Amino acid sequence: MDTGGNSLPSGADGVKRKVSYFYDPEVGNYYYGQGHPMKPHRIRMTHALLAHYGLLQNMQVFKPCPARDRDLCRFHADDYVNFLRSITPETQQDQLRQLKRFNVGEDCPVFDGLYSFCQTYAGGSVGGAVKLNHGLCDIAINWAGGLHHAKKCEASGFCYVNDIVLAILELLKTYQRVLYVDIDIHHGDGVEEAFYTSDRVMTVSFHKFGDYFPGTGDIRDIGYSKGKYYSLNVPLDDGIDDESYHHLFKPIMGKVMEVFKPGAVVLQCGADSLSGDRLGCFNLSIKGHAECVKFMRSFNVPLLLLGGGGYTIRNVARCWCYETGVALGTEVDDQLPQHEYYEYFGPDYTLHVAPSNMENKNSRQLLEDIRNNLLENLSKLQHAPSVQFQERPPDTDLPEADEDQDDADERWDPDSDMEVDEKRPIPTRVKREAVEPERKDLEAPKRAGEQARGFDTATNEIASTKSVDVGAMSIDEPTVKVKLETSNKASDQMYPKP
Repeated sequence: MDTGGNSLPSGADGVKRKVSYFYDPEVGNYYYGQGHPMKPHRIRMTHALLAHYGLLQNMQVFKPCPARDRDLCRFHADDYVNFLRSITPETQQDQLRQLKRFNVGEDCPVFDGLYSFCQTYAGGSVGGAVKLNHGLCDIAINWAGGLHHAKKCEASGFCYVNDIVLAILELLKTYQRVLYVDIDIHHGDGVEEAFYTSDRVMTVSFHKFGDYFPGTGDIRDIGYSKGKYYSLNVPLDDGIDDESYHHLFKPIMGKVMEVFKPGAVVLQCGADSLSGDRLGCFNLSIKGHAECVKFMRSFNVPLLLLGGGGYTIRNVARCWCYETGVALGTEVDDQLPQHEYYEYFGPDYTLHVAPSNMENKNSRQLLEDIRNNLLENLSKLQHAPSVQFQERPPDTDLPEADEDQDDADERWDPDSDMEVDEKRPIPTRVKREAVEPERKDLEAPKRAGEQARGFDTATNEIASTKSVDVGAMSIDEPTVKVKLETSNKASDQMYPKP
């Protein structure tokens, strides 16, 4: 396949990238409950593959600093965050009204360590954004992140905290424009809603559309007010294969990069768009899925790679391991190395799996119509909209250089007054691991910065999402409430109930 790219004449893999990888060893211990398809254990399986393929030694490995309450409240409502912090399996029967209000219970169950889980995966995504902001890496990876359905005031679709929105808000401190791309099989509705009225964040989602959760993401949903034409939706049907997918992905994303000129890109790599996913209905191979990563990498723009959906967990681990290799510019062998989860991958014990022979319901004419429609929308965009900053939010600090760190002068901020906990090397092939310290930013500048971004972190009695107004960083324009169409939750669940 043609991989394209407008800034690397030597090709997509012609230049090695500095990669920062975020992983908490505890993340695999969280458990949504018996029968629930979301299994954080897949992150531990992915990490084991990375270790035994020897990929960790080529990256900086960080244990993320847990996101604090005030970090989460940069997007989420205070009362919702307070609820997540306080709810436990033992107390949930006493808070039925709150559970209903915040949509916690069925698809988004209460489980042991729920709030710590949210803090961990959000901390990795925000931490990756901080590394990119300070120029300490070219690509940051947090496979535990990418939970794109969470709203300002409610959980949705297995997602409690929207780490993607939080990471984008962090990136907006440094970059005038941020591009969000979503290749999960489900529409990236939570991220789209958050930035629906902004021209500083462009969202592009490729997803199954039609009688499928969350029911949003029509091609006619293009943004509102200043954000008009800055939301792009690519509605697809069952069985789409690699060739059909890239017939849309490459020309659309090439045009987006040309017109929008983002300073940074966030790519949500949900693996439920792979062939054979437990909840999915697409027919992408792992290489076809990874081709999207390769294509976006080729533009040589700071890139944040996040996880997302993916419910056949052996294939999720395969996919994200291979895509880590793509980020590093390293081809990994198809034969899996022996490791603690080796038996999950039988009977072939290979990295790649063949797509099925399912019918591709996306006709060539349908694909052409979608492509032409979206390219026409892109032609209406103002090229690289300018941004007038009124007040810049404070930088998030970084740790002091570790004496044993390679390339310390390049990779760390020498002016920071923060300390790093003692490094804990992961066994076998890990090159290094640092613990992300707690991010210290002063409360007063933070409040001023949030006011400048038009944030409303006050208690919100309405469960509908309020778009984050980041257009031109103005403080005199009211935030526009946008209510997107949502399908009936009772009949549109993400997985069948017993």
